[in-house]
Amino acid sequence: MKYYSTNGKAPLATLQKAVVKGLAEDKGLYMPQRINPLPESFFDTIQDLSFQEIALQVATCFFGEDVEPDALRRIVYDTLSFDVPMVKVTDNIYSLELFHGPTLAFKDVGARFMARLLQYFIKDLQDHKEVNVLVATSGDTGSAVANGFLGVEGVHVYVLYPKGKVSPIQECQFTTLGRNITAIEVDGVFDDCQALVKSAFMDDELNGHMLLTSANSINVARFLPQSFYYFWAYAQLKKQGLSDNVVACVPSGNFGNICSALFGKRMGLPIHRFIAANNANDVFFNYLKTGEYNPKASIQTIANAMDVGAPSNFARIYDLYGKDHAAICADISGATYTDEQIAQTMCECLQETGYQLDPHGACGYRALQEGLREGEAGFFLETAHPAKFKQVVDDICGTDIEIPARLQAFMKGTKQSVPMSKDFADFKAYLMSR
Repeated sequence: MKYYSTNGKAPLATLQKAVVKGLAEDKGLYMPQRINPLPESFFDTIQDLSFQEIALQVATCFFGEDVEPDALRRIVYDTLSFDVPMVKVTDNIYSLELFHGPTLAFKDVGARFMARLLQYFIKDLQDHKEVNVLVATSGDTGSAVANGFLGVEGVHVYVLYPKGKVSPIQECQFTTLGRNITAIEVDGVFDDCQALVKSAFMDDELNGHMLLTSANSINVARFLPQSFYYFWAYAQLKKQGLSDNVVACVPSGNFGNICSALFGKRMGLPIHRFIAANNANDVFFNYLKTGEYNPKASIQTIANAMDVGAPSNFARIYDLYGKDHAAICADISGATYTDEQIAQTMCECLQETGYQLDPHGACGYRALQEGLREGEAGFFLETAHPAKFKQVVDDICGTDIEIPARLQAFMKGTKQSVPMSKDFADFKAYLMSR
């Protein structure tokens, strides 16, 4: 399979190049030249398959031409070594709990898959002893990537995060690891961190000094595997006879997650429609309303992992739909919520159903409450364990959430981070000294 750039000016790339480089030479995002459909027989029996069996068939469509079958099977099965339960919240609304992995966040799927696929490919790189992964995080990406790559030979990870704008528990998950993980605390917002990463990829001198790649959802090996759990969710609803009009609601920040779902739909996944649920960062919501895409500075909210004002994966969605606003709107609707509305939803859901939402899942739950039509069943992604936002959740809901043992272990570590301005010259100088 060859991969092209959304900007259309870079040469075609192999999967190996797309994974190792992350970003195309023209600053565009890599897209597969074609999306292979799955046979109808797969969907006829999908409810009888395990998560790993489903994911392997999907992965084979994307990566089977470039990865040996036995290796791909090992990558998939090793990645998905934890449960992803579907939990009923109301009669027609379900929560897909993606927080049962090592860092208790949905990004464990993409990060673990990418770490293993990158390790598969770097064994063939003769010119460089080490691959350097740059990742910008607004919260959960940093911990998932850091833990996915921890101890992986031949890889060093630099996690860039906005100072004071991730939860304390999120921060300790990637600043206490050491070894081949370096945390960089940027005096700015997430968009500044993302800009530093993109600028690094485009700097010839820096790329001559060290081999760089990204583990954000701009990397095809990070966002494509996230499609696995949409197929799994559909299978769970089909088991219950609810597969005729399925709506998937995705709390959205950088839009890699919902983008992977849209790829799944192109492969034949019979999800009826999608809702992109935003916090106060409403750039995509406004695009759906107006047809105009106007990125802007991000706004800090209690759903901090979605605090993105210039979502990178909009370029992929735009390309996937041939830049057709009407076609995008036919498959995706939007919702946007203030902190007050998010807090209200968390309280009401807990009181009415007994289900504890985190701030991001609350956006998804509310959007389904308000947006489901007669005869539809919907699921939203509960993207992180509520304990990762313990202070916020406890203050809002009057609870005292128990911190899982895995999170407690991270909290016992000593913070190690490198302070950094948002000036690229400073970041470049630091990397050049490494």
